[in-house]
Amino acid sequence: MRLIECLSEVYNSTMSNISVLQTLHDVFGYSTFRGEQQAIVEHVTTGGDALVLMPTGGGKSLCYQLPALLREGVGIVVSPLIALMQDQVDALKQLGVRAAFLNSSQDADETRDITVQLMRGHLQIVYVAPERLLMSSFLSLLDEIEQGAGIALFAIDEAHCVSQWGHDFRPEYRKLTVLHERFPQVPRIALTATADAPTRAEIIERLQLENARQFVSSFDRPNIKYRVTQKGASQKTSARQQLEAFLESEHANDAGIVYCLSRKKVEETAEWLKSRGWDALPYHAGLDARVRNLNQRRFLREEGVIMVATVAFGMGIDKPNVRFVAHLDLPKSMEGYYQETGRAGRDGLPANAWMTYGLGDVVSMRKMLDSGDAPEERKAVERQKLDALLGFCESTICRHQTLLRYFGEQHPGDCGQCDNCLSPVDTWDATQAAQMALSCVYRTGQRFGVVHLIDVLLGRNTPKIQQFSHQNLSTFGIGKGISQPQWSSVYRQLVAGGYLESDIEAFGGLKLAESAKPFLKGEAEVWLRQDSEVVATRKVSKAERGSRAKEGYEEVADDPLWHALKAKRMELAKEQGVPPYLIFHDSTLLEILNQKPGSLTEMSQISGVGQAKLERYGDAFLEVLEDR
Repeated sequence: MRLIECLSEVYNSTMSNISVLQTLHDVFGYSTFRGEQQAIVEHVTTGGDALVLMPTGGGKSLCYQLPALLREGVGIVVSPLIALMQDQVDALKQLGVRAAFLNSSQDADETRDITVQLMRGHLQIVYVAPERLLMSSFLSLLDEIEQGAGIALFAIDEAHCVSQWGHDFRPEYRKLTVLHERFPQVPRIALTATADAPTRAEIIERLQLENARQFVSSFDRPNIKYRVTQKGASQKTSARQQLEAFLESEHANDAGIVYCLSRKKVEETAEWLKSRGWDALPYHAGLDARVRNLNQRRFLREEGVIMVATVAFGMGIDKPNVRFVAHLDLPKSMEGYYQETGRAGRDGLPANAWMTYGLGDVVSMRKMLDSGDAPEERKAVERQKLDALLGFCESTICRHQTLLRYFGEQHPGDCGQCDNCLSPVDTWDATQAAQMALSCVYRTGQRFGVVHLIDVLLGRNTPKIQQFSHQNLSTFGIGKGISQPQWSSVYRQLVAGGYLESDIEAFGGLKLAESAKPFLKGEAEVWLRQDSEVVATRKVSKAERGSRAKEGYEEVADDPLWHALKAKRMELAKEQGVPPYLIFHDSTLLEILNQKPGSLTEMSQISGVGQAKLERYGDAFLEVLEDR
């Protein structure tokens, strides 16, 4: 009898896997999963709660969309942005999925119609804003649905919005515990691409996910090339000229995002780029809503548009073929930088993250932090996050390695995809300075922040030094030969290099890492970045733009068939009023170009071509191939 039960379990498990893979292929057009996707899908499909940390472009949406289709009832997705809902629903409809959203952009008739469809069990996935979900009338509606057609799952997207220390804090997210309390039998999956260890702990606590299985994928985005350059150090070229040189050499006709700190700078930069012949648009919260929406629509639906924006733009933008993200000013934190740069290359093809920064950025950002109304403890955390970002900028080691270390992940370095790995970095022998800095951390008890440590090294008799009698330490005053800004850079680079660890929960106190011991004992050398002049780049004529093709496009940049496939995609997109990437991603077009399928059966084997898209677009693209 036991043997029969075991065989039955194996059979059911096998049939379940077949069903999962069949749905994956038939609906989404993929024959295999990526990374942890399969484990997440199977866990949630069988009723388990999950916390998913996965990089932007890593396939988070599939982790809740597929289980929602496999389980009975409707999948309810909590999403913070209208733009994200619209984009996701449009994409699902292209796949033949019955999806809808509910938000403030809809009139009473639309809302009523979708509500009726929900009640009748006609919808498979519905996106809703947290504010609407928490309304008592909507919760009552969910009670009725659960008793009727059923609720397949609750997906909480952008879960980092629950964190009070985060850059996208949304108070409503903290009330989403009502889902667990009111619907304890419905599985929940919380997802984010941006969460350091403290943020992750806060998500678990605030959403009552203590018993949820955690899936932490690699934060690495190997297709992104990171580059950081100093702003205007030589006074021979402006940051805008540096930006244009970067665009001319590598992104002549590409879509991208340029981030600026202020609204004024956004508008000035967009106007300057337009005067230089670029198709650039501004976006910030101060613009008229109609203008913002129009500019966003153009960015999503046209090719080669550059959006110049504040951080008000980006979260929820699902455009996969953004080929670059440029920063003309420093972001506020590593989390912000990671999330913003992660909007490039979501399709897995080569992309660039380019940033220029200067001392003025640091001063401006610190003034913003200090002048805010936040409690002092939060300001201390934000200063520490900014210092971590500065350490990343000044680091001499692999950018991928430094970025991942911040999120608690190891990387072997030598990525071949960042400026530090591709070009020599000017450095100086900082062994003695590092020993002083590390010794000061040790002798003060491994619990003080950078400001106090530098005061000790410079021999300043501050009230805090008197309070702890640090004027009696052997490290008091030993660093007078190095300026305060230089000491700040030394500490930032030691943190970025992994020799010191910053305790954010202890408001930025530094402690020695295991890797610091050989340097502290003088058994190894420390070399740190030396500031260097910015070299003005030669002006490239517009006729030369794009002559340097990106890796991955070298064989197709001038291929007439490639342009014919893109033209067909744009034609179909315009007919339906949707962005071109909702028809097919660039990566799918590249595979069609390379494989040249001769039938619908062969076309169905292309990654990204599901049954609905095969029926809707297969013949059209086969005709393009036949004509060539």
